[in-house]
Amino acid sequence: MTPNRWSDLDRPPLNEAALRKALLGESSLWTDLDVVESIGSTNTELAARAARGEAAPGAVLVAEEQTAGKGRLDRSWTAPPRSGLFFSALLRPEVPPHRWGWLPLLGGVAAAGALARSAGVDTGLKWPNDVLTTGKGGERKIGGILAERVGEDSVVLGIGLNVTLREDELPVPTAGSLALAGAQGTDRDPLLRAVLRAVEDWYGRWTEADGDPAAGALLDAYAAGCVTLGRTVRAMLPGGDELVGEAVAVDGDGRLLIASEQGVQHPIAAGDIVHLRPAAGE
Repeated sequence: MTPNRWSDLDRPPLNEAALRKALLGESSLWTDLDVVESIGSTNTELAARAARGEAAPGAVLVAEEQTAGKGRLDRSWTAPPRSGLFFSALLRPEVPPHRWGWLPLLGGVAAAGALARSAGVDTGLKWPNDVLTTGKGGERKIGGILAERVGEDSVVLGIGLNVTLREDELPVPTAGSLALAGAQGTDRDPLLRAVLRAVEDWYGRWTEADGDPAAGALLDAYAAGCVTLGRTVRAMLPGGDELVGEAVAVDGDGRLLIASEQGVQHPIAAGDIVHLRPAAGE
C-alpha cells in the first residue's frame, strides 16, 4: 500500500482550516496561513512568493516536510514528515534596520516560552537562537531560528522545532524533541498556535519600542532564558579563529560578550558556541 499522510497515526497532519480560523483576523499580525505537504525550504519558498507579489506581510507558510530546510551557517535541517513544526513568516518590521538582527533572538524567546507553557517542558536558549530542552536528559537541541532579509523592507523568519522525533531518528546525538523530553502533549496544532501567538506578542512589544530590545523587555527575557550565559564556552569564529572564555552577557546589539582569562570582554556577533562547563551553581 502506498503511504499517505494518515499512514503514521502518531503523526497526523495539521488542520489548516482550524489553524486559519484560530490565528487569522483583522487585529492579528498574521494575514494568511498556508500548509503544504512537502517543500524544499519554507524560507526559500516564502521569500520567492514575496518577490513575485504572492505573499504579503503577515503570511505564514507551514510545511509538513522540508526536503532542503536551512539552518544557520548554510547547514541543512531535515526531519521525517509531520514530526515537527517547520514554518516561516513574512514580516515587514517598522523599526530601524540596524535592529533587525534581534528578530531571530525574538523568535527564540517566543518559541522557548510557548513550548514551556504549552508542552510543559523545561526550555532554554543557546546563543544566538537554538532552542533547547533542559530536563533530566541534559541539554538537547530541539529547534532553531533563521531570519533572512527579503528585498529592502522585509524579513522571512523561519522556525523549525522537533516535536515527535524518536531517538533513532535524531540527526546528531545532541539533538532532541519534545516527545523525548517528556512533553505533556505533542499535538502540533496547539503547539503551532502557541508559538505563533507568542511571536506576535513579542513582535508587537519590540515594534512598540521601536526595536529597542531593552525598552521592550526583549533583552531581559532573552538573558533570562539563555543557558549560555555564565558558562565557559568556546566560540568558533568566522575565519577559523577560536575564543575561550566566560559568556557574561548579551549586549544591546544581540552580541555575546565573552570575557577572556585576561578579563577582556570580546563581543561576538556570529559564530558557533560550544558549552564547555556548566554555569556556576548548576
